[in-house]
Amino acid sequence: MKKQVAVDLGISELSSHEQDELIAQFGEVALKAATVAVLEKLTPDKRHEFAKLAEGGDAQIVQEFLDREVPDHERLAKEAVQKEVENFRAFQNSQT
Repeated sequence: MKKQVAVDLGISELSSHEQDELIAQFGEVALKAATVAVLEKLTPDKRHEFAKLAEGGDAQIVQEFLDREVPDHERLAKEAVQKEVENFRAFQNSQT
């Protein structure tokens, strides 16, 4: 899986250590982008409810909430991550 992520991000020519660091950093950015994309679809009250559920740590309850409140949350998250991949690749290309 790491190998495919490195290819997708355009960093497969880097050392394994550098790949690990960049993939970890990218993962944080992608997670934030996906979360923001989904949260933007919620009203302030529902965002507060989401935060309380997320703090509870029960992934199943969070999933059920998102399924109910943002039926297309998986598509939104996937699109946000794809956009971040494109941004990352554009940045990488601008550095060469």
